Amino acid sequence: MNEEEVLSEFRNCGALLEGHFKLSSGRHSAHYLQCARVLMNAERAGNLARALAQKIPREIRSQIEAVVSPAMGGLIIGHEMGRALGKDAMFLERPEGTFHLRRGFSLEPGTKVLMVEDVVTTGLSSREAIEAVGREGGEVVAEVSLIDRSAGEVDLGVPYFPLIAISFPSYNEDELPPELAAIPVTKPGSRS
Repeated sequence: MNEEEVLSEFRNCGALLEGHFKLSSGRHSAHYLQCARVLMNAERAGNLARALAQKIPREIRSQIEAVVSPAMGGLIIGHEMGRALGKDAMFLERPEGTFHLRRGFSLEPGTKVLMVEDVVTTGLSSREAIEAVGREGGEVVAEVSLIDRSAGEVDLGVPYFPLIAISFPSYNEDELPPELAAIPVTKPGSRS
């Protein structure tokens, strides 16, 4: 799938929002990609996961033993990536602020993991999730996401393969353009 096809999927289900949004990263933007809406249709979610799986080079794909994603955002696409790759999919949670595996999930020491996210902006959540996998005994060999909002600038410390990389500007709270500051802020993400 190319960039326009992916964005068309978001537009068609009302998942490409415009306004003033505070992202999970803490940055502000005039655009928000509500991945939960695009992934609410199982067939569409599966198609996106299969397209994303095609982005992973064969030599990396052959190493993957498990799929891990951070809850909430990565949960659905992580599950679909597990299906697309024929691997178990589990998720990290952070009820006390630090990611870890719960619900009986565990990794054997040295398990080669594919990290799966919905959207990456600054990469902070991804890096925290990658560190958590290391603490749990696994080794993240690569990360994939539906959307790279950094337009290819983010460094996750592992090979990274987004379905598309876009450049919707985002701003620190103290550098908001006047036209964005004039719009009431909405925080649609999963993190408080």
